[in-house]
Amino acid sequence: QVQLAESGGGLVQPGGSLRLSCVASGSIFSLLVMGWYRQAPGKQRELVARFERDGSTIYLDSVKGRFTIARDNAKNWVYLQMSSLKPEDTAVYYCKAETTLGDYWGKGTLVTISS
Repeated sequence: QVQLAESGGGLVQPGGSLRLSCVASGSIFSLLVMGWYRQAPGKQRELVARFERDGSTIYLDSVKGRFTIARDNAKNWVYLQMSSLKPEDTAVYYCKAETTLGDYWGKGTLVTISS
């Protein structure tokens, strides 16, 4: 199994920045790709950014140019640098790992954008 732990959420004013972190532990040898998703109140969970197996990245259109996904060389940490934050970015942000053992989710970290 793989365990995921997110951190870095909080309350930020519009236009501000936050950096989310996620670390995978356990059977990290099975990791394939990692990424970030979010779920706003009353809405479905959506992909924010993720790595593909070839190392390329995919972003939600509304965050392109504002968010950047990164990972460490060992590839068991994944980060989401968020800037120019908007109230509509308010959501619980989840880390997801796709592995040879299955898909795993973190418990999420709340990001609130409000003045």
